[in-house]
Amino acid sequence: MTRPDVAPDTRPAGQDTPLYVYGVIRSDAEPPQGLHGLGDQPVTLVAHGDCAAVVSPLPQGRPLGERADLLAHQRVLSALVDADLAVLPFRFGAAMTGQDAVAKELLAANADRLAGALDQVDGRLELRLKGTYVQDTVLREVMADDPEVADLSQRLRQAPADAADALYYDRVRLGELIAQALQRRREHDARVLLERLAPTARQVAPKTPSRDEDVVDAAFLIDRDRRGDFEQAVDALGAEHADRIRLRLIGPLPPYDFVPGG
Repeated sequence: MTRPDVAPDTRPAGQDTPLYVYGVIRSDAEPPQGLHGLGDQPVTLVAHGDCAAVVSPLPQGRPLGERADLLAHQRVLSALVDADLAVLPFRFGAAMTGQDAVAKELLAANADRLAGALDQVDGRLELRLKGTYVQDTVLREVMADDPEVADLSQRLRQAPADAADALYYDRVRLGELIAQALQRRREHDARVLLERLAPTARQVAPKTPSRDEDVVDAAFLIDRDRRGDFEQAVDALGAEHADRIRLRLIGPLPPYDFVPGG
């Protein structure tokens, strides 16, 4: 496989083209040929020592942030992951003044830290698990398992229509009780799911669910040769909880959640 151009640190300071930085890989790695990034510019490497920054010319005359820029950023990093390369992904928006800055300020100044971080993700990939409740099923569980919720719900259903104003605070109380019961159930279910999957992962990075119906949102750092074991474990959990939790596996992804300071 032929490598992309590797740009050595040879240009005089001040004469560099501003560069967009996607991430860092090993200097002897072989990224895919023909890779293009922001503004459809060719992706190259700036190498220093054991590490190389994956870069392309920074689009000029406009600010970053167009949807096409975000997609190009993701596309480059996904291509590196798909090529089985150890990669330290940068968040969207990283730019530097040129090759000198990349080589000296990024790579040389952080050589040991970058090399150590690459060791941590080498031979591994990130997969993200999301789980969402089947709401009707879980609400029935709450009603069946919590007598206070069941009693208050029944009383409100049986109340005459002209008593709606008088029962306002009871309805508020019912909503609070259901929310508390769902939170306890969510914490329990998330713990069960993560404990079952943890043995097949190197690391787990739980996230705070963003919606009430979300049960679990977690990133897993997986050895590439154990990906099949992990996916089988997810499939088994999905079948076991199919009537109440929908599981979705996303990836492989750049290991954002397992890069120190990422």
